[in-house]
Amino acid sequence: MVANAYMQGRKKYGRPQAMLWADNPGYVDSNGFHIPEGNEIGSNVLPSGSGNFLILSDDNRDKIDFGTNRIEKRERMVNGRMRSYHIADKLEVSTSWNMLPSRSYFADPDFQLNSATYSDGTGVSKYKLPTLADGLAPNTLYNPTGEYTSDGGAGGADLLDWYENNQGSFWVYLSYDKYTNFGKTDTAFEQLGKYSQVVEVFFSEFTYSVVKRGGNNYDFWDISVKLEEV
Repeated sequence: MVANAYMQGRKKYGRPQAMLWADNPGYVDSNGFHIPEGNEIGSNVLPSGSGNFLILSDDNRDKIDFGTNRIEKRERMVNGRMRSYHIADKLEVSTSWNMLPSRSYFADPDFQLNSATYSDGTGVSKYKLPTLADGLAPNTLYNPTGEYTSDGGAGGADLLDWYENNQGSFWVYLSYDKYTNFGKTDTAFEQLGKYSQVVEVFFSEFTYSVVKRGGNNYDFWDISVKLEEV
């Protein structure tokens, strides 16, 4: 199971990637961070049965649109006044990516849980991977950088694979400035580095286009998704 150190190591900037998909609602640690259970897809640890998750890339991502499906029953009384019986508000989330690389790394990222050393194949250079406390690094066996998405988030084929293997509900972790979810105190304004909302959703739409086929490395995809709260 990953911890806060892993999640902090997987983000490139001060804030996490805007979206994360997980097959579980995760937990909130002692510092108020929403952390998914299980292992990130692409980890070198076999799934333990406790869950899996996918960190999405912000590369060429369009705006995230939020909508609300208000479920209620309205009827007009005999005096002409409208009355509403509110049942629930259900969130609708949609976004898209333009020219997203079809894969995020040169090879299987093989995210490490422990420090390790790899040869670059020439017998000369070696690249020391950070420990868990320092954050995680991709497999550098063939390419010392190896990232095709700038933040190491999922490529197009990874998103499609998640869609094809998750016919039921799953959870989306959202990172945006919804400080009200952290209370009404001054500290609520200091939470931008955390996921502010976790919602159980279904796919209501998933479309993709192979815009440009690359050479031997990857293609460019356009992807559009719509999610609807359970």
